[in-house]
Amino acid sequence: MLKGRLPPLKTTGRRAIAAAPMVMAVSLAVMGVAMSASSSPRPDIDRTAEAVARATGGDLTPRGLDLVMARLDAGQLAVARRFDPALNLPELYDLTPGWESLSLGGKPSLDAGVSGVAAQQLNAAMPNAFGALQPARPFDLRPATEADRRRALRCLTQAVYYEAALEPTEGQEGVAQVVLNRVRDPNYPATVCGVVYQGAERTTGCQFSFTCDGALSRAPINWAWTRAARVAERALAGHVATRVGTATHYHADYVHPWWSPTLAKITQVGAHIFYRWKGAPGESAAFVQKSAGREPVIDEARFARPRVLLATAADSVEEALAGAAPNQLRTVEIDGQTRVVGVASLGGRRQASKDEIAAINERLKAYEAAPAPTVTVTPPGVTAMAVEEVGKPAA
Repeated sequence: MLKGRLPPLKTTGRRAIAAAPMVMAVSLAVMGVAMSASSSPRPDIDRTAEAVARATGGDLTPRGLDLVMARLDAGQLAVARRFDPALNLPELYDLTPGWESLSLGGKPSLDAGVSGVAAQQLNAAMPNAFGALQPARPFDLRPATEADRRRALRCLTQAVYYEAALEPTEGQEGVAQVVLNRVRDPNYPATVCGVVYQGAERTTGCQFSFTCDGALSRAPINWAWTRAARVAERALAGHVATRVGTATHYHADYVHPWWSPTLAKITQVGAHIFYRWKGAPGESAAFVQKSAGREPVIDEARFARPRVLLATAADSVEEALAGAAPNQLRTVEIDGQTRVVGVASLGGRRQASKDEIAAINERLKAYEAAPAPTVTVTPPGVTAMAVEEVGKPAA
C-alpha cells in the first residue's frame, strides 16, 4: 500500500498521481465531480489530482483511501475495484466466471458443440480477440537420451499427421505449436508424449481425438507422414509458428465447441481456429514449465483400439447394457454377431425405459389404425368437384 502525503501543487500532484496507480483506480469515479465543478478547461489529470486531494486531505495511507471509497456509491465502488491492479481480480483479465476450473487437468476438453454450417457461421461471427496474438519463444526440448528425442518426435509427428495431414504447412505448424505450448504451460504435462496422449487412457476425455477413436489403427500414408515429420522436426528445433503464438487450443471450423467463447480467439489457419487463455495465463511470460527431458513410452497398440468397454456374450441388448453407466458403449456378442451397443449421446435427454418404449409403440399403433376423419368445407360460391387421383395403384 502506497503511503505519503499528496502535494497540493499541479506539477507535483501530477507526479504523485503517476506514482500511485491504486489511487487512480479508486479515484476515477471522483473525476466527474471535479470536472463538473470546474468552469475553465484544464488537463484532466489536474482535476483528478485536486479531487483526490480534497477527498483524502492529502493522506494517501489506507485511511485516506477509505475516505475516497466512502464517497462512492455501490456501482462506482464496483467499477473502481474492477480496475484496481493491486487486487488482481479475474475480471481485470476479462476471464469468464469459473475460469479457474478450465485451467486444470487439460480442460477445457475438445468436445464439440454445434457442428456443420451453423458452426461455421458462429465461428465466422466471432471476431479475433484484440491483442490475442502473443509471441512464443522457440521450444527447448533437451531430451535426456536419444531415445527420448525419438519418442518426442514420433508423438509430435502423430499429432501433426492425424490432426492436420491435409492442412497447409502453416496449419500443421500451428498444431505443433499448440502441443509445444502445452508442454511449457504448467496446466499440462511436461513432456511432448504426455501432452499428446493426455486423457487417452480414459473412456472419455482424450485431448487429441486420434488417441482414443481408433485412428492409430490406420497406417499412415508415406508422403503425408514424411511431411508431418518434417514440420515436427522443425518445431522441436526451435521453429515458431508466429501466426498462432501462445495458442493452447484449436478446433476445426465446422464445429463450435462450448468452450470457445471462454478463450481468446487468435486466428484461423486453414480449417483450424486457434485460441489462447484469456489474460495473464495466455501471455508469453506464463509459459514457464520446462520440458522434463524423459518422454513416456506409449503403448500404441493399446491406444489404436477405440475406447469402448468389452462385455461378455449376451442374449439381448438389454442384457448387454445391464449395469452400464449412462452414455456408455459396450462391444458384445449377440447370436454370434459382434455389436457395439449403447447410446453415445442423448443431447442431455433421459433414455426411455423398456416399458415406456412399449407404451409409446402401443399408442402409435392405435393412432395409425384409426381412420383419419374426413372434413370437407366448401367456401360460399364454390362448387365442389370430385378429384381423381392419377397414378394411384389399384387396391
